[in-house]
Amino acid sequence: MNILGWILFGFVVGLIARALMPGRDPMGLVGTTALGVVGALLGGWIGQAAGWYGPEDGAGFLAATVGAMVVLAIYNTVARRRRALGTAASRDSPRKAA
Repeated sequence: MNILGWILFGFVVGLIARALMPGRDPMGLVGTTALGVVGALLGGWIGQAAGWYGPEDGAGFLAATVGAMVVLAIYNTVARRRRALGTAASRDSPRKAA
């Protein structure tokens, strides 16, 4: 598959993964595409480890979508922790008197 094919496939898979996962995901076009491409790579890797795909085969649509959902869940967990730490740090930091 050429690079434009990967980008289009990643975008579609990223959109579907975002639609299936609950919660708000403030990602743009590039983030959604990257999510889908990384999910497809993860799905292909897991599929090869499980024996579903050969060494030269790419991930199927279902495996790519599941991989993107796993990547999105990890992203949401990390982003949630970062936001929680950021609000706690800003709340506890001393402010200068004006």
